[in-house]
Amino acid sequence: MKYDNGKIKFEGKNSKNPFAFHYYDAERVIGGKKMKDHLKFAMSYWHTINACGTDMFGGDTMDKNFGLPYGIERYKAKADFAFDFMQKIGIEYYCFHDVDVAPEGETLAESVKNLEIMTDYLLEKQKATGIKLLWATANMFGDKKFMAGAATSPNADVFAVAAGKVKAGIDAAIKLGASGYVFWGGREGYDTLLNTDMGLELDNLARLLTLARDYGRANGFKGDFYIEPKPKEPTKHQYDFDAATCANFLRKYNLTDDFRLNIEANHATLAGHTFQHELRVARVNGLFGSIDANQGDLLLGWDTDQFPTNVYETTMCMYEVLKEGGFINGGLNFDAKARRQSNTFEDIVLAYIAGMDSFALGLIKADELIRDGRIDEFVKDRYSSYESGVGKRIVEGKETLESLAEYASDLKDVKAESGRQEYLETVINDIMFG
Repeated sequence: MKYDNGKIKFEGKNSKNPFAFHYYDAERVIGGKKMKDHLKFAMSYWHTINACGTDMFGGDTMDKNFGLPYGIERYKAKADFAFDFMQKIGIEYYCFHDVDVAPEGETLAESVKNLEIMTDYLLEKQKATGIKLLWATANMFGDKKFMAGAATSPNADVFAVAAGKVKAGIDAAIKLGASGYVFWGGREGYDTLLNTDMGLELDNLARLLTLARDYGRANGFKGDFYIEPKPKEPTKHQYDFDAATCANFLRKYNLTDDFRLNIEANHATLAGHTFQHELRVARVNGLFGSIDANQGDLLLGWDTDQFPTNVYETTMCMYEVLKEGGFINGGLNFDAKARRQSNTFEDIVLAYIAGMDSFALGLIKADELIRDGRIDEFVKDRYSSYESGVGKRIVEGKETLESLAEYASDLKDVKAESGRQEYLETVINDIMFG
């Protein structure tokens, strides 16, 4: 199986060509919008351009050094490859951490200078191709100085370095026209309360986010700031454990006007939730922002970052996106990598095709599910008691505890109607396979 190095094209579901899209037709209009605008696919720089197959038990299985020593020229070669790859696969956005696109220096100042050189180079690439930066972020978890967190570190110098990296990251986002800036929790958490001042750490995390918000707005950044819910990775107790935890944190520190959530599928399952649950929590709290598209292995206890192929999950994801009215500043970033044993360039191409097709099919089925109407009709009917009588008065705030107690005092044989879960799951299967 050999990729001919050409542009990946849509050939339809009957095609047997592994290097073609079977469902992702970028220009197809669904619900008044092109498929590519519904999905807004983005390439993750860290996995696609840098990750070499290393895991906790073994080293690299791929070489992505382009035959060059560590330094600016290697990173320029990586950028050349990245933009060529995105054009061939048909992806219009990308995402990166600072250290993904530029070599680290021995000091913060050296690292910032390298980032400035490389973002100049990336800007020229964007102008030449029309590809855009979806969001940027800073890696504040890899270096040993961040072993106890960045904003939540007990060391004030570490906090200062983190602030400097965030400033440089926001500057890069502004220069490259990004519509988002992500705060990935990384090591923002703790392993034991025996050595932790939780109150101070939470306050300091909010302080850094507030400083970043203020700096970004003062310097013309008009996009969304994102927090990415992230459980158990790598600390035992993460301050950004799930969407509900993040929503509470943002409300406590008055950050909800500027911050949204970047929901990752694999993080949802590690938190003991479904992907759809985390998206729904973000939606009902008015914090839906962007998505990291991947899936995890439910038999393993870490973030495996697999390319998404579960069409049930992609369908229910896109159901939530469509119900929200679509992305504004966010999109679908493939925070995913080919498996360690899938170590050829062809495997990377095949992985992206699989992920893009899975979300395209999920979009098609989610649209059909909404247009079918049976799920919405059932839910509306199930809660119909709140549209009249005492239910309507409850919703309108016209009842008191005393009035409700009086109303309920003589009720007899109160019955709750069936939830009909099995019927509704059959409806899903009708849409998926009918």
